[in-house]
Amino acid sequence: MIKIKTFTVGPLRTNCYLVYDGAAKTGFLIDPGMFDERIAAEIENGGIRIKNIINTHGHPDHTSGNAGFGYPVLIHEGDGGTLKNGDIIRGGDISLEVIHTPGHTPGGISLRMGSKIFTGDTLFKDGVGRTDLPGGNERELLNSLRLLMSFDGSSKILPGHGPSSTIASEKEACLNW
Repeated sequence: MIKIKTFTVGPLRTNCYLVYDGAAKTGFLIDPGMFDERIAAEIENGGIRIKNIINTHGHPDHTSGNAGFGYPVLIHEGDGGTLKNGDIIRGGDISLEVIHTPGHTPGGISLRMGSKIFTGDTLFKDGVGRTDLPGGNERELLNSLRLLMSFDGSSKILPGHGPSSTIASEKEACLNW
């Protein structure tokens, strides 16, 4: 059984996700914005082998914990890494599809795992990522949002900040923007 635990870390309250296969005890750490003892304890006490840290983009509020945890890091090539659109990251029964969703940063990605999508800072509950920071691009962000909105409405989004939502809820919210 695949498990997802959410930890809110750092001054910008970044969502760090521990995703692991409960049977195989293999998993991934998504967006560790800072090293946090709660996360380290969960990994250690659960006997979880972390294959990789996966960063949805290269901003420090999502990457500052990378070195503290010390696991191999995966990030899209647009933000200095090796991931490409369409890559599949596997561990145990976990399969994460890399969806390139630039706009907030050139290498922004979302990760689709079945009916769940980790959207980083591309799509939030009732909001979208900023484009006024270096590397931001409003046109690319709009294209990325169109892509995400094409997924099934019941798909759950797990954003980089704030509460989760669904694609259907965000389509409805879009009409009010």
